[in-house]
Amino acid sequence: MGGDTAQAEAWNGYEGEQWARSQERWDAVNDGFNQPLLDAAAISDTDSVLDIGCGAGRTTRLAARRAGLGRALGLDLSAPMLGKARESALREGVENVSFVQGDAQVHPMEAEGFDAVISRYGMTFFTDPVAAFANLRRALRPGGRLAFICAAEAEANEWLRALASLKGILPLGGFGKPGGPGMFSLTDPDRIRDLLAAGGFTAVQVQRVEAAGKWGADAADAAAFLLDSGPGRHLLDQVAPQQQTRARQALTAALRRYERDGAVWLRSSSWLVTAVPGGAGRP
Repeated sequence: MGGDTAQAEAWNGYEGEQWARSQERWDAVNDGFNQPLLDAAAISDTDSVLDIGCGAGRTTRLAARRAGLGRALGLDLSAPMLGKARESALREGVENVSFVQGDAQVHPMEAEGFDAVISRYGMTFFTDPVAAFANLRRALRPGGRLAFICAAEAEANEWLRALASLKGILPLGGFGKPGGPGMFSLTDPDRIRDLLAAGGFTAVQVQRVEAAGKWGADAADAAAFLLDSGPGRHLLDQVAPQQQTRARQALTAALRRYERDGAVWLRSSSWLVTAVPGGAGRP
């Protein structure tokens, strides 16, 4: 497959398996960004859509429904999540959708094969983002559109503020700080514009969008979900069992303020990025 071996190992190991097991829960966290993303991509009935870092395929299937006479293709590194994506498409009867395992930095894209490229939090894990964006530019037809969602600064996200309450219990270190590859590698709008320009895109727009996501039935449930995710598990593994228990108790206490209407709702802040293919970019 080529590309980023470390990311491939992570997303085909615990990280990918946890996301696949928790597909519905992660969708409940992130579904508030679906409509802004798909509206920005301006998907028409006959479009061909490429979904990068599609995971369990929620946005791919939604795009396929908008492109009822077209098609949607989801690309992801994670075999466990792609397995879930295919199962969900079959169960929901979405027939104009397909999924393939690959790394967007190096995957042999169909040249000018797509009218729109979309992504919900799948653009931040590249070790060579310019190569990835250049590859995606080549995949877009003239007049095509790129639209993606990526995390804004960590402090603007309530779930990160809740985790910050564990300072002194868990080795948070640089968790949530900009730098890549990772969830917060594209928090700087100027960096986004520079990377996209280097990859051959123009007319780059970066707009803040916010949405509340459902993280659990109550504070204890949401705390367990957060700490059992890939990043949470990584932090817990670095401390003794007694500190793990303290962390779960402290996070549960921090999340109680977000309980309402029978659930824990945390607001996430993200960038909605749009662009169109321009010049040649980097070869």
